[in-house]
Amino acid sequence: MSALPNTLNSFWLWREVYAKLGVSNPAYKYWRNTQTLKLNNKYIFIQKNTLPKKHEYVEEILTDLSGYLPIKYASDQLHVNEHLFTTDKMKLHREFEYKFVEDVKFVNIRKFFRENGIQVSRNSFIQLGRMKDLEITHDCTFYNLKNDYGIVVYD
Repeated sequence: MSALPNTLNSFWLWREVYAKLGVSNPAYKYWRNTQTLKLNNKYIFIQKNTLPKKHEYVEEILTDLSGYLPIKYASDQLHVNEHLFTTDKMKLHREFEYKFVEDVKFVNIRKFFRENGIQVSRNSFIQLGRMKDLEITHDCTFYNLKNDYGIVVYD
């Protein structure tokens, strides 16, 4: 499976962590062994199993984000307009599974890739769009989707 859909498999959304713990927003900066991930300079994630001992209990009630990505980050990585994930009137909107965590909307990219048989390597460049807008070359893999959409994977 690709690196893109697996980005958050081992992370918790920081906004949810601090809301459940009742700690201040920048508290993670002072936790020495806690690894973080920042996406789009907007979303901060805390690596699973790295919370300080006194806060480990909260991991049982946090939302698993395996396969999910924030819609803004997903749209940037797939080189598609964010409206695809936010607007119900977009043709592909219903093809994706969504989850809300602390007012952040996530899209399940892993499930979408698996259902459509899309294989992506770690360093691949991925473009999702209308057939007429995609640049298909001899060194890419093309996947035809519904409603005149397709995905091109450049290795």
